[in-house]
Amino acid sequence: MQQHWYTGPLASFDTETTGVDVETDRIVSAALVVQLTPGAPARTATWLADPGVPIPEGARAIHGISDERVRAQGRPARTVVAELARALAEQARAGRPVVVMNAPYDLTLLDRELRRHRAVSLAEALGPQELLIIDPRVLDKHVDRYRKGRRTLTDLCAHYGVELAGAHDAAADATASLELVRAIGSRYPAALGGLSVAELHLRQAIWHAAQARGLQNWFDRSGTPERVDVSWPLRPARCGCGRRLSPEHSCEVAA
Repeated sequence: MQQHWYTGPLASFDTETTGVDVETDRIVSAALVVQLTPGAPARTATWLADPGVPIPEGARAIHGISDERVRAQGRPARTVVAELARALAEQARAGRPVVVMNAPYDLTLLDRELRRHRAVSLAEALGPQELLIIDPRVLDKHVDRYRKGRRTLTDLCAHYGVELAGAHDAAADATASLELVRAIGSRYPAALGGLSVAELHLRQAIWHAAQARGLQNWFDRSGTPERVDVSWPLRPARCGCGRRLSPEHSCEVAA
């Protein structure tokens, strides 16, 4: 019997942060969950970081992590982000796909934290092995494009019948995201089951770009000034002039 990617080993990564701006906000907590087969016990690793800046009240209200807690129990952000990169690199070396709900947020924020604290990009920290990502938000929008309603993790879990125990806890969100992609794959085997993980990774970049362009067109028609980034699973870093940064952190000059 052929094994599909959604019945094989998966890891899942999630963060809780000081806010929603990937360029300036900081990681407060993170979790990595690994499950080898559906229904099998999962291994969970968690991190608590002292972000080095006050946690805004709005963020505290969402994830419940206070300044006092991170100062007493958290470890330096420089240490935590390096460990997160090593944990993801381990998944890449194992060839194990990593589930990340709304990947351009979590992965871009980790990339900026690594640049801030370690002077390396996420790609540099991961090394030569490619990190293969599965994003339930992208998958759901692809297989059920015209369904109305919100598509947050809570909404998607309710739609696919996945338990989400303790939303906005990194370990709970990572676990639910992992179960969610298994549920999406199982519900849409004709659309998703025949793809290898590498093919799925590449397809998601294309699907996300199309989804982002559609949203941008809607914003433009409605007169909303918001801009939508088409990059997936990581938004490119830019220097002060607005150009993308190369892997050597220098400014790319257009030919």
